[in-house]
Amino acid sequence: MRKTGAWLVRYALEQIGVRYTFGIPGVHNTEIYDELNRSTTIQPVLVTHEGGAAFMADAVSRTTRHIGTLLIVPAAGVTHAASGIGEAFLDGVPMLVICGGIRNDLDKQYQLHDVDQHALLAPITKKTYKIENHQDIIPTIYEAFELAVSGEPGPVFVEVPVNIQLFPGETATPIPFAHLVEPATPDLEAVKKAAQMLYAADRPGLFIGWGAVDAVETSVQVAEYLCAPVATTLQGLSAFPGNHPLHTGMSFGEAAVPAATNAFRDCDCLLAVATRFSEIGTASFGVEPPKKLVHVDINPDVFNANYPAAITIEGDADTVLRAVLQELQALGVAKDDGGARAAAIRADKTAYLQEWLDHDSHGRVNPGHFFKALREQLDDDAIVVVDDGNHTFLAAELMPIHKARGFISPTDFNCMGYATPAATAAKLANPRNQVVGIIGDGAFLMTGLETLTASSLGTGVVYFVFNDGELSQISQAQQIPYNRKTCSVLKEINLAGVAQATDCEFISINGNSDCNPGIQQGLTLAAQGKPVIVDVKIDYSKRTRFTKGIVKTNLGRFTPGNKFRFISRALLRKITG
Repeated sequence: MRKTGAWLVRYALEQIGVRYTFGIPGVHNTEIYDELNRSTTIQPVLVTHEGGAAFMADAVSRTTRHIGTLLIVPAAGVTHAASGIGEAFLDGVPMLVICGGIRNDLDKQYQLHDVDQHALLAPITKKTYKIENHQDIIPTIYEAFELAVSGEPGPVFVEVPVNIQLFPGETATPIPFAHLVEPATPDLEAVKKAAQMLYAADRPGLFIGWGAVDAVETSVQVAEYLCAPVATTLQGLSAFPGNHPLHTGMSFGEAAVPAATNAFRDCDCLLAVATRFSEIGTASFGVEPPKKLVHVDINPDVFNANYPAAITIEGDADTVLRAVLQELQALGVAKDDGGARAAAIRADKTAYLQEWLDHDSHGRVNPGHFFKALREQLDDDAIVVVDDGNHTFLAAELMPIHKARGFISPTDFNCMGYATPAATAAKLANPRNQVVGIIGDGAFLMTGLETLTASSLGTGVVYFVFNDGELSQISQAQQIPYNRKTCSVLKEINLAGVAQATDCEFISINGNSDCNPGIQQGLTLAAQGKPVIVDVKIDYSKRTRFTKGIVKTNLGRFTPGNKFRFISRALLRKITG
């Protein structure tokens, strides 16, 4: 059979269930774009920048069961998209990157876009492939997909030279794709020992990461059986219901909210599931897990990397948790403290929110008021997309997430500019769900023109831009030790002008009294298929527990001499200005 490479790419992508591709056409991939134009199941999406495309593909993978897919040009397309590919790699998010390539039927050097893309991407992908002939296209894309979604997920790169795309070549009759990956059986002896350790503990706890996002029901059952408080990582905020009585919040050390700090203070056995104990999830490694640590992860490389575990269990989160639950049930009746633990968690949460509501924001928008109003107006299955910045941790502390995959954010690669394109794609891929973005003004400046992509697609997203005129997380970090804000103060941006330029609706929320009507108006317009930019004049004068906690943790690591130097400089500059 003779088919063009582009036809074979389209066929393979259709077979693995790709719904959208994101990118920009160029001379090295136009044939594939032309083929996708004929597809009845795949929609190619034009973006304003390949960096936005990668964040969009990431969001599709995080909020659906379909793999996010890029279709980009070589060289500049790859380097532009690299930030989003890196984010997916460090966050464990599957992604398929289809890229054009220079001709492999010429003996000429210095072709257009002639760079070693595989060397560029090797550190931030699970594997890269270069197609050499037509018959390799379908099996390579199938293999790339399997690799991207298996084990700890991540991005995989496939380069298809332009001449192979353009011209017909001999290939075998295409076969349909059958994806049947069964989770491996965990070590049952380790599972039994873990259950015994947890059941015997006086104050067990659970720490849940993103890898358990599809194991919510089982996680809840285990927590309830043990009557154990549950904390999550930042990325895993939607891996356990934020409205469950045993949910405490993000992390569990002194940098966590009081509900988590208090609930885990005397924890004598911790079940950590699908978390690497990375810097963000541990508030700069400020947590102290108990010696009786049971660590469950699909990637055995994470075991004992940062904290020693008493028991390690390699495997899929839901599979392992089901096995643990079965062993717990065999040991005896579920634990019950008469609701005391849940009551303490509820009281701590109520008091912490009230602390924020009582804060004087001097006429600007109090984050407590904003997130309280937003939570009250959003559906349980709404998707909240957060960028990197001070607002990230405000959302983590003040915005309960009720459903799995209802919160996504850049975490370990920690890319600013994530939320605008990611929210756009999340709504495109989940048209029946409310989707809102929480975006710092600095992050919005990076990828804000992807709102044009939203308006061209007719996706009703609300982009809440937290506007304080600074790169606030950095400016706060500068203000404390330096009493300076070097390169972290922004020139004022006319967000209404951006909305007009990108065919979006515009709303301004200037104070607390504007929160309820402004949010309601934004959600109403979005429900009509209109993207909405909301200028939120946020007050960042009150710091999150996370920010205060990591400052204390890192200062505590300094030698006495360096600590004296930093504190002395800060005090001197407070006096001298």
